[in-house]
Amino acid sequence: MQTFPRAGFGTLAVHAGQEPEPRSGAIMTPIYQTSTYVQDGVGETRDGHEYARVSNPTRTALEANLAALEAGTAGRCFASGLAATEAVLKATLSGGERVVCGDNLYGGSERLFRFWERFGVEFEFIDTGDPDEVRRALSPGARLLFLETPTNPLMRITDIEACARAAHEAGALLVVDNTFATPWLQRPLELGADIVVHSTTKYLGGHSDLIGGAVIVASPALDEALGWQQMATGAIPGPMDCFLLLRSTKTLHVRMRTHCDNASRLACFLDEHPEVERVLYPGLPEHPQHELARRQMRGFGGMITLDLGSPERALKLAGATRLFALAESLGGVESLISVPARMTHASVPPDRREKMGLTESLVRLSVGIEDPDDLVADLAAGLAAL
Repeated sequence: MQTFPRAGFGTLAVHAGQEPEPRSGAIMTPIYQTSTYVQDGVGETRDGHEYARVSNPTRTALEANLAALEAGTAGRCFASGLAATEAVLKATLSGGERVVCGDNLYGGSERLFRFWERFGVEFEFIDTGDPDEVRRALSPGARLLFLETPTNPLMRITDIEACARAAHEAGALLVVDNTFATPWLQRPLELGADIVVHSTTKYLGGHSDLIGGAVIVASPALDEALGWQQMATGAIPGPMDCFLLLRSTKTLHVRMRTHCDNASRLACFLDEHPEVERVLYPGLPEHPQHELARRQMRGFGGMITLDLGSPERALKLAGATRLFALAESLGGVESLISVPARMTHASVPPDRREKMGLTESLVRLSVGIEDPDDLVADLAAGLAAL
């Protein structure tokens, strides 16, 4: 397996974890569509492969590739982003332990955490952008600090380095969901995090054609625990999904530049539009954590949230665009529009949505890689309909 310790991101994206298939010279990693492997003798495996739930060469190449992109020791892939998040909980928690987490997480993550409360795990939701609140919440002996940055959909930024220090001082592990940013925009492990989680369905996959998740870690011991979870629970991606994801990571750096450029162009357009009350985008100078985002991110991402002032106006815009397709998910090459309170975060209790400011007047945009002039025109036409 090839390694490139001093290579740039684009070189790692194209080559890390992969090498031409030795028998034929195929430059793309093959799709090893098999459930089991012939052994040369009892317990004598070839390259350690004995059963595909435990390992698959296509998945192994993908895991090495993602680990290199995140500057981690190792990576493990799972059947979905939520399966990856749950694997972290299973690998690190016991009943009665505490988790401190951001109060603006993906709705599916919050739903998963509420499910885990029935097993005696306590979850406290806080504003991770407030250092004093983070230290207060960690002090009673929390096991994990789990956060997203930027957050979904309020686009809040958390200081990863400061949270890593606070977590480690309290004897906790820091877990960062890096789905929105991707390793091209920020690498939490280099800022002190212990574990990075991805929904690879989103930007890493990038083409809206697969479901997957990944966990990348800094510690070999954590990797061993996650590998045991893969083997024990079987929540793994199939080889075809792994192949598609390897295809996609090769162009991540190219796609992310365009996502960021397009989103920046649209954010400036929307910020000046009279029909928009507020634009939430860390690339705008008026964003409260703009300077923090500049410091810990390479760019500002492809996600924008708008406040249109009322639920009726939000629903009307969501149904009035042509290029921005009305759909859940994000991070694909095509642009999407959604109303989070009615869609991705509908499972979050209304009182919690209200407390964090996730109102029904918010519209979330996943800005694709189309021609930016066409995207501006599409939103202009939709806003004119208001």
